[in-house]
Amino acid sequence: MRKNIIITTMFFTVLTVVTITGCYYDREDLLYPSTPSANCTTVPAKFSTDIDPLIQSKCATSGCHDAATGAGNAILVTYTQISAQAARINQRCVIDKTMPTSGPLTADEIAALTCWINSGTPNN
Repeated sequence: MRKNIIITTMFFTVLTVVTITGCYYDREDLLYPSTPSANCTTVPAKFSTDIDPLIQSKCATSGCHDAATGAGNAILVTYTQISAQAARINQRCVIDKTMPTSGPLTADEIAALTCWINSGTPNN
């Protein structure tokens, strides 16, 4: 009888240890997202030539963040609208990489957005 208790205790101890250590599938990059570092002295990040064309081609498209649809209550057509959504754009496009829905931005596009946002979203 005592032998059965010892075996049962050992079994549950091993099962508990295996369960606790075996269930850790969290990815560090998802748990602790970091903003990509970019050398903003060399990254082109002017609103008129770099950011606006990017937003218009990837975000303000038909059915997404255009004037007619405004998905998620965000219209991204004018500088004022885009600048007002800078924190959300940073979160969804740069950190979470859940936007645009067509797939994540390239490293260069992320660097341009990051530098533009970090410089205070200038209308240049």
